Amino acid sequence: MPLRPAIGIDDFRRLREDGLAYVDKSHFIAELLDKEGVQVLLLPRPRRFGKTLNLSMLRWFFECRDEDLSSLFADLRIWQAGPHVRAHFQRYPVISLSLKGTKAATYDQCWDALRKKLEVLFDEHRSLLDAGLLSDREQADYRAVLDGTASWATYTRALLDLSAYLHRRHGERVILLLDEYDEPLHAAHVGGYLPQILDFSRAFLTEALKGNPHLFKAVLTGVLRVARENIFSGLNNLAVYTLLATEMRTCFGFTEDEVTSLLASAGRSDLRDPVRAWYDGYRFGGETIYNPWSILSFLDREDKLLRGYWINTSGNDLTRELLQQHALTLEDDFQTLLEGGAIERRLDEHVALAHLDDREDALWSLLVFSGYLKAEPGHGQPGEEPPYRLSIPNREVREVYTTTFRDWLEDRLKAHGGSIRRLTSALLDGDAERVEAQLQAFTADLLSHHDLHPRDPERIYQAFLVGLLAALEPAYQVRSNRESGHGRPDVLIRSAQPGHPGVVLELKVARAGRKTLEQALEEGIDQLQRADYAAELRAAGATPIHQLAVAFDGKRVRVAAASL
Repeated sequence: MPLRPAIGIDDFRRLREDGLAYVDKSHFIAELLDKEGVQVLLLPRPRRFGKTLNLSMLRWFFECRDEDLSSLFADLRIWQAGPHVRAHFQRYPVISLSLKGTKAATYDQCWDALRKKLEVLFDEHRSLLDAGLLSDREQADYRAVLDGTASWATYTRALLDLSAYLHRRHGERVILLLDEYDEPLHAAHVGGYLPQILDFSRAFLTEALKGNPHLFKAVLTGVLRVARENIFSGLNNLAVYTLLATEMRTCFGFTEDEVTSLLASAGRSDLRDPVRAWYDGYRFGGETIYNPWSILSFLDREDKLLRGYWINTSGNDLTRELLQQHALTLEDDFQTLLEGGAIERRLDEHVALAHLDDREDALWSLLVFSGYLKAEPGHGQPGEEPPYRLSIPNREVREVYTTTFRDWLEDRLKAHGGSIRRLTSALLDGDAERVEAQLQAFTADLLSHHDLHPRDPERIYQAFLVGLLAALEPAYQVRSNRESGHGRPDVLIRSAQPGHPGVVLELKVARAGRKTLEQALEEGIDQLQRADYAAELRAAGATPIHQLAVAFDGKRVRVAAASL
């Protein structure tokens, strides 16, 4: 039977009954139940890594109903887990709420979306109104939520009240499933109304989760743990398992063996290595994990072309905004990452949204927990949290960085008559005059940002040229300070195939009172001719090879070709 990938289907029952491809994650149920001393679990994972589908699976397993749904699980691992697990099958009332879709530009719009979510949730359990179990006051509050007229206090108690009503009716405590709990917080940070949403979220979650006698288990998913804002208000029954934790490390995303099995089922085991380069690279608790959305999207396409699938889905507005905001101040680190290297940083699992704009450690933590960087433990003191080696996990994610910086720079270049496409075209043609014109537009905007932050100007130009020229990949490799000839060229552009142009760039900066712009240019030409930086390009079969010296003096730039 041919493999039938499920794209965008988050309903576990529909997926199973339609016979769509399903990677068995039912051990998640057993791992959840094994945490007997843990009542509330927060499981932050990157978007599109199976969070919603897993919560749907929990609902269909745990929710009490007259219909027997054992056929959905009979051939899965959970059904072999023994009677202690099966005793929980279809036993509990379940409250399932997703805050997906609450992203809005303003607080009023976000608040309206949140109220609508609660209205739909209460409508789903409307039979409680006719069960004769609610007092007059409780019925009035219930109807107020249904018609959107409830007080702020009633909305904050909504999950607590609903769990009490369901517990009263069924005689079993409630399982609460809350998906994408942090989406309105991300939107509020971008939209500038974070304090208002934090006030509601803090009260809403604390009422539902802290000391709720009607709660059996609660599972929350999102991208981040935003505890620094006291959103959980001292919740002492909360256990957080981020992607750094060893617990539940294989419950989200696909493991190496699972991807191997999927490729074999699709008859594409021959693409194992390319698939690894594009979609592997994540580490959850030390386990190798693949992006499931990208794997399934790739297998669903008849052309079976490796391309960016995950990066084109929605939800990365905050990440792109922060990458662009910090681009100028962290250019050295981003250059290292874009060249395939790693940087070592300590991570904070409690990401503070309020500090994302001004704290570097908060940015790195966001990039790791949202799936834009891979974190591998470094060397630390025994018993202490180690620093982590951070790197770009795979080719698909690398495109996020290159397109983000490219778009950021393109917007600024256009204001001065520049274009990344025209710059790369001029470089591959070896046209010094056209390269100079485009770089002049580049420096006109860039230097205005750096006037207040004196740093090594040559390093600034080098870092941003590497990021800007990354638009040439994968057809060309763009590297800096690599051994070639008798030294290290500042920037090397090398074709992935022989017979295509190659470019060497040597960057020089004028020094007030010590070196003029013309002298800096001559120095660059002389260095290119003496050092034979083009050796690597010749060995790779590049033709023709262009050597360009680039000199900067404030917002002035000169470019000249050097003979081989």
